[in-house]
Amino acid sequence: MNVPDSGTTVLTRPRQGATSPDARWFAEEVHVHERSLKGYLRGVFPAVRDVDDLVQESYLRVWRARAIEPIRSAKALLFRIARHLAIDAIRHSQASPTVEVTDLRTLSVSTDGPGVVEQASQSQEVELLLQAIDTLPARCREIVILRKLQAVPQKEIAARLGLSEQTVQVQVARGVKKCERYLKRRGVRSMES
Repeated sequence: MNVPDSGTTVLTRPRQGATSPDARWFAEEVHVHERSLKGYLRGVFPAVRDVDDLVQESYLRVWRARAIEPIRSAKALLFRIARHLAIDAIRHSQASPTVEVTDLRTLSVSTDGPGVVEQASQSQEVELLLQAIDTLPARCREIVILRKLQAVPQKEIAARLGLSEQTVQVQVARGVKKCERYLKRRGVRSMES
């Protein structure tokens, strides 16, 4: 690190050949997965606006986790952290959408849409659905997200993931059943009403 006279700290790259074991570990075990991680996030979570920021935050959290205890599989931890961050980003964008209003006269006081109570109820149900999906095993969750939330055709999912269409169909059915049970235990009868 170089410390300029201004009092701010500037991180610099280690000199060639002078990399620390931590920097080497990060380069070999974490950073090497950047391309596949970005592809995964863009494919499974297209609603996430800034994948680069999400990847950087994932790196930071992996680095912090390693400082606390050894990591058995950096790639698995990296992808798990990124997935959770993506889900949180989607939840946040759904919970607090922002719309810039420049002319207050264009705002209507009443709408023909659902009331506040109904909107809040729907928002809670969506939150529960996201929680239910998050409890699914990784492959099943990925397939359910692609098929049910992103409406990717079954045939395309099978080709993309290197699976048979039958496997995709079975995973979707299992995932939907597990989600329905999760929701039912929390008092949600049907998401289709």
